[in-house]
Amino acid sequence: MSEASPKPLFSIITVCYQAAAALRKTLESVRDQDFSQYEHLVIDGGSRDGTVELLQSQTSPRLRWISESDEGLYDAMNKGLAMASGQFVWFVNAGDLIEGPEVLTRLATRVTPEVDILYGDVRMVSPEGQVLGTRSEVTTQRTPVVLKWQDMKYGMVVSHQAFIPRKSICDPYISSNLCADIDWVIKCLRKSRSTVNTRMILARFETGGLSRQRHKESLRDRYKVLKSHFGWGPNLVHHAWIVMRAIITRLSGTGRPRY
Repeated sequence: MSEASPKPLFSIITVCYQAAAALRKTLESVRDQDFSQYEHLVIDGGSRDGTVELLQSQTSPRLRWISESDEGLYDAMNKGLAMASGQFVWFVNAGDLIEGPEVLTRLATRVTPEVDILYGDVRMVSPEGQVLGTRSEVTTQRTPVVLKWQDMKYGMVVSHQAFIPRKSICDPYISSNLCADIDWVIKCLRKSRSTVNTRMILARFETGGLSRQRHKESLRDRYKVLKSHFGWGPNLVHHAWIVMRAIITRLSGTGRPRY
């Protein structure tokens, strides 16, 4: 009897819908990794744009995928979490790219039995393909040198594409909230025994996601999420500063997004 394959260290989860061209680039960036102890899970929402045919053409033994209707982004991400067999989970969605073939190898060197979260920075790219800079350079929120759940009081300070928690500390994403990712990150951080800043640029992603497209609704949902973690009074104070920060940013002419 042959030995069982070792459990993957990383489960890379890609959620997509009607994004065959973007998915192709993501598949390539994952396949190019020089590290073998990973699995790649693609959760497609029942696309009819050639996504299924693209997935059927892939020959990587590390790729698993499903294509079926879902109830939105976070429902699909929960399906990915349920499928994952790796020790750590990393959401690299369609259009996101891992920043170089050596990234997983370098991440693996940071893993110890006590580490529950790895994090870093991302490179942001415009829809036209122009590299804008790292998230810390482009937005009003710099990635903390030491990341704690309390750092999230003003909103997301670490990109989802650069946040890699141990699966055992991951709760499912909440539903019906555009800022479910903030809630998820906070919950992971609150459980983490050791959170490691890799000081690496882990991925690059295109600006203009769902929360930017539905900005007002996103702001309301962010308020609800942060109130649930920080309480009504402190959250009101924190949001007063968020509003002031946005005004200062606009008046200063820096052009930074108001995260």
